[in-house]
Amino acid sequence: MSAKKALVVDDMNSMRMLVSKAVKEMGYEVIAAKDGMEAWEKLIEHAGEITFVISDWTMPNWTGLELLKNVRRDPRVSNMPFLMLTAEAEAAQVKEAIEAKVDAYIRKPFTPAIIREKVEQVLAKKAAA
Repeated sequence: MSAKKALVVDDMNSMRMLVSKAVKEMGYEVIAAKDGMEAWEKLIEHAGEITFVISDWTMPNWTGLELLKNVRRDPRVSNMPFLMLTAEAEAAQVKEAIEAKVDAYIRKPFTPAIIREKVEQVLAKKAAA
């Protein structure tokens, strides 16, 4: 059986590394992308292998929200658990992510424990559905 995989998307290398480390500690192999467009290509390429996506919101090319909207529109990956990372806490932005069917919202700064907790919550909720 192949390893569990997660897609981690952030334009900042240091943030990608931090999130990747937390995800690897949970037992997942990480596929990393530097923006939403690259993430989309990797998500489609590895569609049957990826368990969940953790994406930053603010990135060049496609934002995390654009990536999320594309994920929700494509039947190959539309049920993919999707967690959004952001330093933004504006109510309008949170509402927009919820309307786009984000599974969880993680505000920066965060700890590896918060990443682990949110991922576990989302995966448990998806498994129960």
